[in-house]
Amino acid sequence: MKVVKFGGSSLANGEAFQNAINIITSDPQRRVIVTSAPGKRFSEDIKVTDLLIKYANAVINDQNPSKIVEQILNRYRDIADYFDLPADNLTPLKDRLEDLPRQIYPNDSYLLAAFKAHGERLNAQLMAIILQHLGYEARFVTPSEAGITVTGTPNNASVIPETYANLSQFAFNDNELLVFPGFYGITLAGHIATFSRGGSDITGAILACGLHASTYENFTDVDAIYSANPQIVDNPQPITKMTYREMRELSYAGFSVFHDEALIPAIQGNIPINVRNTNDPDKPGTMIVPDKDFQPSDIVTGVVSGKHFAALYLHKYLLNKQAGFTLRILQILAKHNISYEHMPSGIDDITIILDRNAINDQLIDTICNEIQEEINPDRLEWIDNYAITMVVGEGMRDRTGVISDILVSLAEKRISVTMINQGSSQIAIMIGTDDNDADEAVRAIYHRFFVN
Repeated sequence: MKVVKFGGSSLANGEAFQNAINIITSDPQRRVIVTSAPGKRFSEDIKVTDLLIKYANAVINDQNPSKIVEQILNRYRDIADYFDLPADNLTPLKDRLEDLPRQIYPNDSYLLAAFKAHGERLNAQLMAIILQHLGYEARFVTPSEAGITVTGTPNNASVIPETYANLSQFAFNDNELLVFPGFYGITLAGHIATFSRGGSDITGAILACGLHASTYENFTDVDAIYSANPQIVDNPQPITKMTYREMRELSYAGFSVFHDEALIPAIQGNIPINVRNTNDPDKPGTMIVPDKDFQPSDIVTGVVSGKHFAALYLHKYLLNKQAGFTLRILQILAKHNISYEHMPSGIDDITIILDRNAINDQLIDTICNEIQEEINPDRLEWIDNYAITMVVGEGMRDRTGVISDILVSLAEKRISVTMINQGSSQIAIMIGTDDNDADEAVRAIYHRFFVN
């Protein structure tokens, strides 16, 4: 049995729905379907999730949301009309959408989560109705019915282990197609909570693990995962097969085709993931598999850069002689709920690399002031334009000279390296540069390993 997830662009309109249905029904092993909310139909379009956020904000601010509600409903009506679905079949969707403001929510964050989740919920319900209309045995299943239980904040939930026990007891027959909405689960108190944006990937992985699927097929709008960003490197090599940990390392710095948190349930269940193109489903796509017995075909699997980093540099003589020096810095970060990404150090220096998206200018000034007062460093510097380039590949473990090849390729382009780090797994090398050099660094490294 396979779990099949479709992204928002793959379910944006009636034609896309038909394409997805053709994929579903072409393989009898595709039994569990996970839907995203309808995405953009064209570049200037707006995603249904973003319309639902506008709907939620209108309700929170006591504004009339009727025009937004009509705009949302029209997206689903257009899909239904493509299949000549009787108008009364959409009544449950309309009633559900209009009833959202009348529900009771603990606070506005829960309200926002519930509204956002309905892009996926209504699309899954519509998919089941259309499949039934076309003569297939299909069932719409909510996270509540399946027992997908979560904790965490309303808009950044995490699945809990009981979910897998619940799914193992979920009953279904051998002929029916099960249609699940992606992106959300139910809290222990019975409220809707969403995963992080793009979280339908997570739902698919949870179901693949809990229902013991043979494969998790993730259909999106690209042919495969590529060895570099096609917007940076012309015609990069597609990756035919990679390991979970390679994908995890590449996702960290910017590979966005597959949600990195979705790897965890797949790893737990040892479920292979196949990323494929909805618009060209005969192409094999990219397989993401366990690392056990994996035989790499290339030295490097992928090169990716992330420009969303910043760094805090401290210099203090005899730093290495002071017990608890690093702890005092980390306590300041923890007090402000700031996690750090990396902390390369020398005998008199520490560089703390942070996610720039998770910290604002006011917070930067606050933590710098507190570190100055607590530590009194000889030099304290904030580096805003920081980029990290990840070079990842299982094939690097058994190959000497990889770091030399990387540094030579960067030196030839006169790119200054501010940090280099290789983890103990030996499958990933992290390089720090100025963010203005990041794209050229990716091209230089890619050319070294793939073109040469």
